[in-house]
Amino acid sequence: MPATGRPLIDHAAHPGGASVVPDAPGTPRTAAVELPGQREQSPQRRTQINVLLIAGDPGGDLSVPALLEHPAGPRREERIRVRTARNLTEAERLLTQDVHCILLDLSADGSADSAEGELDTLREVLRIAPEHAVLVLTDGEDAERAAEAVRVGAQDFLFRDELDGRLLGRAIRYAVERKRADEAHHRLTAAKLSAQENARLERGLLPTPLLAGSGLTFAARYRPGRSRALLGGDFYDAVRTSDGSVHAMIGDVSGHGPDEAALGVELRIAWRALTFAGLCGDELLSTLQQVLENERADEEIFATLCTVDISPDGRRAGVCLAGHPAPLITRPGALPAGPRLLPDDAEDMGGPALGLLPRARWPRRQVELGGRWSLLMYTDGLIEGRTDNGAGPRLGQDGLLDLTSRLQARELRGEGLLAEAVTEVRRLNGGELTDDVAVLLLDRER
Repeated sequence: MPATGRPLIDHAAHPGGASVVPDAPGTPRTAAVELPGQREQSPQRRTQINVLLIAGDPGGDLSVPALLEHPAGPRREERIRVRTARNLTEAERLLTQDVHCILLDLSADGSADSAEGELDTLREVLRIAPEHAVLVLTDGEDAERAAEAVRVGAQDFLFRDELDGRLLGRAIRYAVERKRADEAHHRLTAAKLSAQENARLERGLLPTPLLAGSGLTFAARYRPGRSRALLGGDFYDAVRTSDGSVHAMIGDVSGHGPDEAALGVELRIAWRALTFAGLCGDELLSTLQQVLENERADEEIFATLCTVDISPDGRRAGVCLAGHPAPLITRPGALPAGPRLLPDDAEDMGGPALGLLPRARWPRRQVELGGRWSLLMYTDGLIEGRTDNGAGPRLGQDGLLDLTSRLQARELRGEGLLAEAVTEVRRLNGGELTDDVAVLLLDRER
C-alpha cells in the first residue's frame, strides 16, 4: 500500500483483457489501449486518458502499454493513450494540454544519480507541468523515498516490483481525479478567501453617519447593480460639524465595477475630511473635482453629486447640485401638500458633473426647510427604471414624487419607507434594476 497518509489505491487484481488501438501512421512511440468492456459500451460513454511516460528505456523491463494490454489489465470504459519520453527535454516537447497524467520513472534522467537527484527530477516535472497529475514509479525497497515523492507534490506512487496492469490503470485514473479534486479545492478556497476579504473591505467602506446631537433621524438604503457586490459606484455620507450644522451628500461615479466603487469611496472620504475642515459649496466641489481628476482611471470618468448643508437650528439649508438629481422634501401640514423638488427651480440651478469641465462653478442655493420636514436624497438608479412592468416609460422624478407621496400616505417612515420605495421601483421595472441605487432620508420631527 502506498505510504501517502491515506489509502489511495486498491491493489486487488482481477482477470480481464485489453486490446491495442493503433495510432495514426507516422506517430512515434505512442500507444492507445482500449480497456476491456469498452466494446460493449456506447461510444458516447467512452473517455480517454492521455498519459506521458518519462522513462530512460520505455521499451525495457517496464512497458506500460504492454502492462495495460495484459489479460490482468484494467477493466473500465476509458482508453489510456500513452506517449513516451526518454528524458525531461523530450518530455517538455511532448507535454501538451491534452495530457492528463505524467507517469515518471524516478530513475528516468541519467543525471539523477542519487535519491535527492531523482527528487530534483520530480520537482522539475512539477515545475514544467503544474496543472498535470503526476504518478511516480520507484523501487519497492525504498518506501521512504516514494513517500517523499508524494510530499514533494506527486499525486501517488507505485512500486515497480508490485506493478500490474489492473493496478496501473486504477492508479492513473486515481491520480487524474485526485489532481482535479485538489485543483477544485484550491480554486474554491481561493474564491472563499477572496469573497471574505472583499466582503470585509466593502462593509468597512460603507459610511457610518456622525449625527449625534443633531436631533435628526437618518436612514439609508444601498443596492449595488454589480452582481454579488456589496459596494457600487454610488456613495453617500452625513456628518454634524462642531458648529451644529449637519452636512449630507450623495453621489454617483459613472460606469460600473470595482474601480468605480473605489473612486466613490475616495470621494466620500475626501468630502468628509473637507467638510470637517470647514469647506462647503463651490470651494468644496472644486477640491473634490481635483481629487477625481487625480484618482480616476481615465479622463472620461465623471461623478455627479448633491450636497445639503443644514443650519444648526434645522430650518434652513444650502443645496449644491453637480449634475445630480434634486432631492425631495416633504413638509407635513404645509401647502402644497406632498413631496416636491428642492429647490423648486432645480432644473435652472446647479453646475456640471465633477470631472467634465476644468474650471466649472457650482452655485449654492439657500432654501427654507421649516420646522418639520423629511428630505430624500437619491441617485439616478432609483428613477431610471421603467414603469408598467418594464414596458412603460422611465419612472423619472415625477414618478418618484408620486411614489413617495403614496408611501407617505400609508404613514411609512425611515427605513420602512426606503425599503418599500426600492421594492416598488423594482416591481414597476419588472425585475432587478441594472444601475446602482443609493437613497438616504433625513427626518426632523420638531
